[in-house]
Amino acid sequence: MVEHATTDAVTDTGASGDSAGDILTFANEVYDADDKAKIGTDQGICFRTVVGKAWECFWTLSLDKGQLTVEGPFYDAGDSVLAITGGTGEFAGATGDMALSAHGTEGTAYDFTYHIK
Repeated sequence: MVEHATTDAVTDTGASGDSAGDILTFANEVYDADDKAKIGTDQGICFRTVVGKAWECFWTLSLDKGQLTVEGPFYDAGDSVLAITGGTGEFAGATGDMALSAHGTEGTAYDFTYHIK
């Protein structure tokens, strides 16, 4: 699936500019793998952990059949893998992981690949 990162907002905390503890919040639309049909939404929060390199994130993906929650790193450059920490509806008790990678080079969309166990 493809997330359109249209609402991402960073709240600057502590030292001015990019610094540990800054907060990234979002509530975005999510589309199918062909990036054509909207299939759900996500919302979450990330905390800057390594300046210029990494965030630690928590979010919920909401689909018609239920929700999935994930937790893990989001890197400024490169792919990452987050843990599936649970779910509701058809995803109740879900575990596994979610691979995250940039969709294109503009930083406005991301590919999510869920491996549910």
